[in-house]
Amino acid sequence: MTHGYTTGTGTSPEPAGPYGTPYADVPPQHTTEPAPEPAPAPAPGKPGRDRYLDLLRSIALVRVVVYHLFGWAWLSVLFPSMGVMFALAGSLMARSLKRPAWGVIRGRVRRLLPPMWAFGAVVLVLLFLTHWSPSKDPDQDGVWGLVSLVNYVFPFGAPPYPVDAGVIGPLESTWAEETVGPLWYLRAYLWFVFASPLLLWLFRRAPWPTLLAPLGLTAVVGTGLVTIPGELGNAVTDFAVYGGCWILGFAHHDGMLKRIPRYVTVSCASLVMAFGLWWASNHLGSSGWDLNDIPMADAAWSFGFVVILLQYSPSWSELPGRLANWDKLVTLSNNRAVTIYLWHNMMIMATFPIIDLLYRLPFMQSEKAASALDSTYTLWTFALVWPLIGLMILTVGWVEDLGAKRRPRLWPNGAKRKRPQPGTSGSRRG
Repeated sequence: MTHGYTTGTGTSPEPAGPYGTPYADVPPQHTTEPAPEPAPAPAPGKPGRDRYLDLLRSIALVRVVVYHLFGWAWLSVLFPSMGVMFALAGSLMARSLKRPAWGVIRGRVRRLLPPMWAFGAVVLVLLFLTHWSPSKDPDQDGVWGLVSLVNYVFPFGAPPYPVDAGVIGPLESTWAEETVGPLWYLRAYLWFVFASPLLLWLFRRAPWPTLLAPLGLTAVVGTGLVTIPGELGNAVTDFAVYGGCWILGFAHHDGMLKRIPRYVTVSCASLVMAFGLWWASNHLGSSGWDLNDIPMADAAWSFGFVVILLQYSPSWSELPGRLANWDKLVTLSNNRAVTIYLWHNMMIMATFPIIDLLYRLPFMQSEKAASALDSTYTLWTFALVWPLIGLMILTVGWVEDLGAKRRPRLWPNGAKRKRPQPGTSGSRRG
């Protein structure tokens, strides 16, 4: 999502006094050497982005794309992207809530909705082109299907879509499920945004109970002990699974993790993660070690993983060493996080018909050439999806700037425009 993290207190130092001007009632001092003048007070610096957190968000977005492309279950263990992104958003929310809560909530909603409206408009047009009617869809319960269309405007619930939307253009019949399904993240994000003033108030008065409560709630609603039917149950489960990560963002912002010895936090986090893996090993489904399908394991593993990431948080003002080579891409992905998340699945599906065109080339008519393309098909998809995502950034990414009340930008990667030097441009008169 498009969140910027800042470091520092954000307050300006006290104004410098009139250094070097002796006071009238102080007698002159006799010294063998003149006293050095005090150094001028440093100019107040502007709060900068925490590039470590920006890097984590970029890694999380790339992992989401790779997961949806290859379907590798073990990626949910290697790097729990959802937990990381919720933690980063929680840290930013805690910083922003220094301002009046309603203004902060309104700002978050305003940043999120315009890019979603652009996405939802495209999806609905495609759905209606397939002659889909939500009121006649047996999965949407008649009139309630029409009412639930409001979730394309304000995603406080699940937007409706047909499981089999039919083939339209280059998109396969499951395109709607693949495209709209990931919108659960926006729903969960909004739930956390609206709950944050109360959660932060509770956290600062009872930090440990508030921090651990989501794990307890997951043990109730995420294990089948208590079942809440329908999309409400899915929403409550998502809120429980990632609530601990969101509140860990509060703890990171308030410096709570830094006040605990590192060996204590890492040891405890490792035990929680070990419990998550143990739970997963006893609840493996058809997807194997895909923690996204095992709420209790996902909650525990993500919680411990985020604790370790935030405990070691170095708060970089700029990317160090070789990581600096990725600075522009990290900046771009953070400025267009919502666009990337919304459109990446549709762009993955768009790669298939493009790659299929290769089979029609004259030199691909041999069995050996076709077999070579078959064996490297997913690699070609991986290579092609990024230019397509870049195309969507150019096409609709600027909508994020409108939501943030910024000047629209086509490619906000942080590159500074070169300004012409005086005397090197413009007309000259002889």
